[in-house]
Amino acid sequence: MPGLFRTLALGFALGAAVLVNAASTQAAPKAERPAAAPKRASIDRNGVLILIRSTLLALDHANKTGNYTVLRDLGAPGFQVNTAARLGEIFADQRRNNLDLSGVAAIDPQLSLLPQIEANGFMRLAGFFPSIPRPVNFEMIFAPVDGQWRLFGLSVALGQSGSAAPPPPVASKPPAAPHKRTAARKAAPIPKRRPAPSAAASPADSAR
Repeated sequence: MPGLFRTLALGFALGAAVLVNAASTQAAPKAERPAAAPKRASIDRNGVLILIRSTLLALDHANKTGNYTVLRDLGAPGFQVNTAARLGEIFADQRRNNLDLSGVAAIDPQLSLLPQIEANGFMRLAGFFPSIPRPVNFEMIFAPVDGQWRLFGLSVALGQSGSAAPPPPVASKPPAAPHKRTAARKAAPIPKRRPAPSAAASPADSAR
């Protein structure tokens, strides 16, 4: 992708613009040489999750404390051309808006761009966390440093909420009132059976 690794600021449509850094020391590709097509990165799912979560949690801690030294130190040399103060300026809007990224520790991201190796050997990926109430979009670039992937570029922003409010619970209908005659019939007391009259001696029998 032409000019991808020059110093840029990338953002998402509805989010604050955030840093995507590129090393100013990288030599520009020769115009006469066509750029090689990106290829799929050889990294497993757990490795990708570790890179994404550790990066966003480091940014979350930096935004909450106002100290971007650790975030800077975790990056590749090309990322470290930004001072901690410069990073604080870049992420100032997120800090003022109290952007909370702590939820990325418990939610799995959805990748819109699977990790791929660019022509210059850098790994690029993108996706979002479908968090509530708004998703978190991200794009990351990592540079190989001493056999490890180190942060080279980063863009983070809030996206539109894709979750609608749940519908109100449907009230169940009250049971229908019983028919008046049925109710009266049920309410009427059952008459008690009178005991059969006992046989009484007749006067003639008494005379006997």
